[in-house]
Amino acid sequence: MTEGEKDHSTVPPEAWRPATRLADAIRRPIERFLQVEAAGGIILLVAAAIALIWANSGFHQSYEALWHTYITIGIGDWTLRKDLHFWINEGLMTVFFLVVGLEIKREIVQGALADWSRAALPIAAAIGGMLVPAGIYLLINPTGPTQEGWGVPMATDIAFAVGVLMLLGKRVSPSMRVLLLTLAIIDDIGAILVIAVFYSQGINPQGFGIAFAGLLLLFAMQRLGTRQVWIYFIPFAVVWTGLLVAGVHPTIAGVILGLATPVRAWMGTRGFLGIARDALDDFQAKAMRGAADHDLIQPLHNLAFAQKEAISPAVRLENALHTWVAYVIMPLFALANAGVNLGLVDFTASGSSAVLWGTILGLAVGKPLGVMLAAFIAVRLRLCVLPAGVTWISVLIVGSVAGIGFTMAIFIAELAFTNVGLLYVAKLGVLIATALAAMVGLVAGRMFLKLPGEGDQGPTDSDVEASTDVWLSGALQRATASHSLGQLR
Repeated sequence: MTEGEKDHSTVPPEAWRPATRLADAIRRPIERFLQVEAAGGIILLVAAAIALIWANSGFHQSYEALWHTYITIGIGDWTLRKDLHFWINEGLMTVFFLVVGLEIKREIVQGALADWSRAALPIAAAIGGMLVPAGIYLLINPTGPTQEGWGVPMATDIAFAVGVLMLLGKRVSPSMRVLLLTLAIIDDIGAILVIAVFYSQGINPQGFGIAFAGLLLLFAMQRLGTRQVWIYFIPFAVVWTGLLVAGVHPTIAGVILGLATPVRAWMGTRGFLGIARDALDDFQAKAMRGAADHDLIQPLHNLAFAQKEAISPAVRLENALHTWVAYVIMPLFALANAGVNLGLVDFTASGSSAVLWGTILGLAVGKPLGVMLAAFIAVRLRLCVLPAGVTWISVLIVGSVAGIGFTMAIFIAELAFTNVGLLYVAKLGVLIATALAAMVGLVAGRMFLKLPGEGDQGPTDSDVEASTDVWLSGALQRATASHSLGQLR
């Protein structure tokens, strides 16, 4: 076979084929697993289980020692020395919040939150699902240091919740999935506001000055037409540092950058097709003349430019980060934070039982109660209607699954409690409530949601399809591709 007659092999010419076949045999089962809709939630669950087992084993000291390993980064005289637990919770989780910010921006501009008729039901359900759990917690913890944990049961883990819902398979209609996903995204907005307003301490005005300078740099780069995503790490790092100095949780920097990322494509589909045709024609003409490889770089560069700018920076960035968030960052967070040493949990300490019951009842009972009550009121007031494929049983099951707090609830618990004993109790409450909410959601789904073709399914396929056209957005495509996150919300 001559140089010009090479086939379109997927194996590079320098590769050793037996080695590539072995790599494919190892990679394909992993890729198939990662394509399962509930994979993100499953990995999160496995990471939490490993953390619990490790923290309660004979090697529990190594678990604590690992997360308290100090890492120092810096430039010149400026250095920041923090333990591994900090770099995961305040560093890597900033990327998680960046993806949340991208989701929120896209949903507001193009998705389910862009139209009141679509957004009213999940907004009402999410507000009820935040206020009722917080109210239940405050009824049990009206005063004292335990009161600080009121924000813990407000949060929904988008990855875990959608992952559990996906385990019900075809019993779950597309509209029901969108309802949960949109509810979880609005829940994320509420959690972000709670973190920024109520769990920021020791405000330092100088830090806000640094963060504002970072924002000015960010918007200046946008006005100059800077398109290279990696360059935006500079203003991102400045905003993150400023918020850290200011006393505001630095993960909010991720949300700010996500909300500032453009959601409209530069070239779009038409621009891509035009540039791609010209680039391919140029490439073909040069190749037929026998041009050297370096002469082919320009048309390939033009084609790569068209490919990159055919979609918006927000979608491109979210697509690049999503896998890392779902399969690396969130499991790492679970591994670092879900390891509750049950031997160190003091149930006799003042306020511990109130924190435990406030967290469990807030999530496992307050979430479905709040979601159901708020949705019912919104429908009765004719602010919205239930979409085709969603019944009141469906709303109750969505509310039950929304009681899976996990990542966000543990994250807020870390901010709420400086007392290690109360923190451990709160984490234990989150884990128990998460397990209860998941089991209730799965059991109720199996009992009350019917498979297609079983009995009276209510709306027809055309009804569901029409409803899906109204409700379905890019967020659903993301959710069914991997979440769980879901959410991840």
